[in-house]
Amino acid sequence: MTTAPAHPDSATEPRNAVDRFFEITKRGSSFGAEIRGGVVTFVTMAYIVILNPIILSTPDVDGNVLSGSAVAAATALTAGVMTLLFGLVTRLPFAFAAGLGINAYLAFSVVGTVTWPEAMALVMINGAVIVLLAATGLRKMIFDAVPVQLKLAITVGIGLFIAFIGFVNAGFVTSTGNPSPPIDLGIGGSVATIPTLMFVVTLLIGGVLMALRSKGAILIALISGTVLSAIIAAIWPNAGFTFDFSDGIVGVPDLSLIGQVDFGFDLGRVSVVALIMIVFTLIFSNFFDAMGTMTGLAEEAGLADAKGDFPRIKSALVVEGVGALAGGATSSSSATVFVESGSGIGEGARTGFATSVTGVLFLLAMFFTPLTALVPGAIAAAALVLVGALMLAQIKNIDFSDFRVLLPVFLTATVMPMTYSIANGIGAGFVSWIVVNALSGRAKTIHPLLWIVGIGFVLFFARGPISALFA
Repeated sequence: MTTAPAHPDSATEPRNAVDRFFEITKRGSSFGAEIRGGVVTFVTMAYIVILNPIILSTPDVDGNVLSGSAVAAATALTAGVMTLLFGLVTRLPFAFAAGLGINAYLAFSVVGTVTWPEAMALVMINGAVIVLLAATGLRKMIFDAVPVQLKLAITVGIGLFIAFIGFVNAGFVTSTGNPSPPIDLGIGGSVATIPTLMFVVTLLIGGVLMALRSKGAILIALISGTVLSAIIAAIWPNAGFTFDFSDGIVGVPDLSLIGQVDFGFDLGRVSVVALIMIVFTLIFSNFFDAMGTMTGLAEEAGLADAKGDFPRIKSALVVEGVGALAGGATSSSSATVFVESGSGIGEGARTGFATSVTGVLFLLAMFFTPLTALVPGAIAAAALVLVGALMLAQIKNIDFSDFRVLLPVFLTATVMPMTYSIANGIGAGFVSWIVVNALSGRAKTIHPLLWIVGIGFVLFFARGPISALFA
């Protein structure tokens, strides 16, 4: 006599084809949570449509400047397309947009020697190399060579990093312009502006709601902060908030920058060695920023296993490389996974359905560019701090009893926010892990690929003197 197979719990059975494709119920999520998460991720990332044109406004070597409106449209288009592609291919809740580290590097270090079209060509070369590494499995092999303690440290570091971004964007932490102390609370140690005060209010609203385990805590906090800010702006026009729609809210996007790429580098102005070092820097920044971000977000979403792997990781790494190709082709800089995706994960996003929601909103943002500024930057910054606090919780899974672990973890987590770079934090952690373990009798425990990556990071950190040597 045979026993009939047990029926799976109906609560875990997919409700429809979309649920089955994205594995929404399987991952313990719901359509409501995915939609909320996708919206929150977009709200916390929408600032890039405004900020990216500002960063890329630096004149190039010929004195040419990219059109701000065209960069904004290209930024929204690339973010939307890549986020949708990533969500559909990988079904992970990670959204894409122009990476802040790379766009700043292009604007402040690269276009002093090459033109903007040439700079974007270099971004595309970087993307092609990353796609090749990912497609051949080498990128995954390097990912696997990283000790799990460092992967957890990356999560913690990203949490501190995005919280620091939030504090700075809100004006809660400011630069003093002095050697010591280099930063301060607000102005002169005091919260000095209404937007910064509203950041604090929004942060506390979100904190209370999250402590009470309220559904939609981060989204409610963002809406509450925005509404309160709009009321304050109506009563007090000089409060520091801008809700101006006099130019309308709908417009045809300027996509004139698409395809403005030049691979015909002027070697009389820039050497081959200099071009190689630029590409080398782009690859390392892109490669490890994305790896670190994906690791942290996967841990936060509960999608990573004991080794730090997550579903469809190879596809994720390939698509991330395509983001660099797309960003270069649209002159919006390399599009990569955004740490702000953690805000949507904190809201409950667990699948690519949430990512798809974010992607559609970015595509709509091309036509509603003024609406991307609806949520004040100080208010959106509060969500980053809340998510940073959530990601810091991963520190409980790290054993600090061994100094071989403690020092690299400490450097990974602290160098990220202090240097405003995920890649710098990962590099500091990798190099210190190799040196401390190798010289304390545990050289055999270090994966051969980690040695290669470590040497690469040493070159990465020494790229300034190396470039000067061959100049």
